[in-house]
Amino acid sequence: MKRLIALIVAVMAVGSLSACNTVRGVGQDIEKGGEAIQRAAKK
Repeated sequence: MKRLIALIVAVMAVGSLSACNTVRGVGQDIEKGGEAIQRAAKK
């Protein structure tokens, strides 16, 4: 389970670095990353 969460965090970090161009975009990417972690933790 910890590996899955670490993988999700890594993928979201790479995605956010390549996709966000503004401070607002960074906030949205971080929020989506947190939601993905919550979904993974519930499983």
